[in-house]
Amino acid sequence: MIYTFFICFVAGIGAGLGTGFAGMSAAAVISPMLITFLHMPAYEAVGIALASDVLASAVSSYTYAKNKNIDIRNGFVMMVTVLAFTLVGSWVASLVPNATMGSFSVCMTFLLGIKFIVKPVMTTKESMATVDGKKRLFQSVVCGIVVGFICGFVGAGGGMMMLLLLTGILGYELKTAVGTSVFIMTFTALTGAASHFAIGGMPDIYCLVFCVVSTLIWARVAAVFANKASAVVLNRATGIVLAVLGAAILAVNILG
Repeated sequence: MIYTFFICFVAGIGAGLGTGFAGMSAAAVISPMLITFLHMPAYEAVGIALASDVLASAVSSYTYAKNKNIDIRNGFVMMVTVLAFTLVGSWVASLVPNATMGSFSVCMTFLLGIKFIVKPVMTTKESMATVDGKKRLFQSVVCGIVVGFICGFVGAGGGMMMLLLLTGILGYELKTAVGTSVFIMTFTALTGAASHFAIGGMPDIYCLVFCVVSTLIWARVAAVFANKASAVVLNRATGIVLAVLGAAILAVNILG
């Protein structure tokens, strides 16, 4: 029990920091941690990670909203599309082998961490205003389809892909992208967790509670700090957290 608590607590630290700093899905950290160290079936691990995402994303969203760093209008369009395709992705995930899902989670965690360190997002709010509204609406729908499927499939890709698309395709400034991402992820995580539990049954209750509480606490801490920090600090801090955790889990998988 102590070992399980420790793993869940550490996973919650990484997941909470990732969510609060950069709008990442908690599954980016929790899924590979539970799969690797607790040998939990991947589908069950993703369900716990998505459940942990709900409150963590909600409290982060509230913090970003207070600081006026959320684009609710355009985010709502993407959210509706994401929700629909999260269900599709969750169903497909139930048919995929554990190893495939686990490997995807770990690799995405590490690679995105490196991306944030090497090439930080430095878009400004001024540049956001130059994007045509109709073009952004169309992009939001297309991006929502992609993000929703990935979120339902493995969770880890949802938050990561959303941030990349918001900053790289829709041209969002970093803090607004993060705020919009956690706003959307609150609802997609709820939908994904519910569909995972409905299809695969309830997970280990102790792991669920430990992960949810730890992720919630650290997401709140990270979100408060993130809204006061510079874009460079946000990029580097999140990149280091994800890269270190991803590299460590990859090493364990290789050696094990």
